[in-house]
Amino acid sequence: MQLETQKRYYTPEEYLELEEKAEYKSEYRNGEIVPTTGGTTNHNKIAGNFYAYLKFALRGKNYDVYIGDVRLWIPKYRQHTYPDVMVIQGQPVYTGTNTTTLMNPSLIAEVLSKSTQNYDQGDKFLYYRSIPEFKEYILIDQYNYHVMQYVKTAVGQWSFTELEGESTILSLQTIDFQIPLNELYEQVNFAESGEN
Repeated sequence: MQLETQKRYYTPEEYLELEEKAEYKSEYRNGEIVPTTGGTTNHNKIAGNFYAYLKFALRGKNYDVYIGDVRLWIPKYRQHTYPDVMVIQGQPVYTGTNTTTLMNPSLIAEVLSKSTQNYDQGDKFLYYRSIPEFKEYILIDQYNYHVMQYVKTAVGQWSFTELEGESTILSLQTIDFQIPLNELYEQVNFAESGEN
């Protein structure tokens, strides 16, 4: 006899209620709750470096920069996710009654891991593109000096730039900001790269 297991689907409201009490972060994907994997120390260093340099460069300007713990809601695809770094130009637009979930990033950066790189480059990028304010996507490889940059050039059109090598400079196209990859990867030990 074959047992049928029935998947449980949740409303966004049920997810948010569970997430508030949870001991670990999960994403919401159109009714399903998916636990997020823990990041490596290199993942944390890269996201932290990008956030810190960007935050410092944008001080006093009309931008807010957020790191991993701030949630993003993507209504078209019914997705709640936690991007590694988000930049909001102007005022943040929140969903719900509190200030824990944003809806209007202009730039998102993700640090790629073996377990998430296909999702980050595929479906997640599709979901992000449905955000009207979203104009630039930075994907940072945590295993070597390699960055992929997508910039919106027109409705439905994105340009792609690939950067490699520690002396290469990442120049954002939608924000006045540059960072050499050796600073982005500061204190990262590629020999310690884990499997996440």
